[in-house]
Amino acid sequence: MFAIFILMMVLTLGAQWYLRSTFGTWSKKANTAGLTGRDTARTILRKHGLDDTVAIEQVKGELSDHYDPTKRVVRLSDPIHSQASVAGMAVAAHEVGHALQHANAYAPLQWRSALMPVANIGGQFGPYLAIFGLMLGASGLLNVGIVLFGAAVAFQLVTLPIEFDASRRALAEMRDLGIVTQNDAGGARAVLNAAALTYVAAAAGSVMYLLYFILMARR
Repeated sequence: MFAIFILMMVLTLGAQWYLRSTFGTWSKKANTAGLTGRDTARTILRKHGLDDTVAIEQVKGELSDHYDPTKRVVRLSDPIHSQASVAGMAVAAHEVGHALQHANAYAPLQWRSALMPVANIGGQFGPYLAIFGLMLGASGLLNVGIVLFGAAVAFQLVTLPIEFDASRRALAEMRDLGIVTQNDAGGARAVLNAAALTYVAAAAGSVMYLLYFILMARR
């Protein structure tokens, strides 16, 4: 189990370092269209008739950008919202990609929403129940932990196609609107791929833990 923990830490920290490095590079490069993240988001939303339906808010922090489906709000962090960088354009377009998924009733997004309540509980308590079950030799407790943690892992796995699809939509929208050049597109793709890698690393680590617990339960 210690080896899995070390491997998970290496994957997670490596992915986060790569994201920050890539984001740092392309956040210093101005995009050719001269659009801030807010401008980019508003342009794409307007194209799809969502300009009056989905709000855009500025939030504190770095890489804290997200789409809130319950309130239909695209939240952009300070450097993304107000700077006309390649990274800002890419991240803003990605978050709007989630808004487009929501508007189009994208199935994986609906599946993730359905999993969220039990996944939140499973992510918080599942691993601890499984570990205590192993320590105490309580197979029932271990199995409950596996089921709960399994829901959290399923949530992470469903998140992967959602994130990749949002990035695909982002690049397609920017090209269709003519607001991204070939050079900008390469940088935008690099930023989006780096962000996706963090989700892949987190999911891979969780899957390894889950498989470990399952193997221990079968002993």
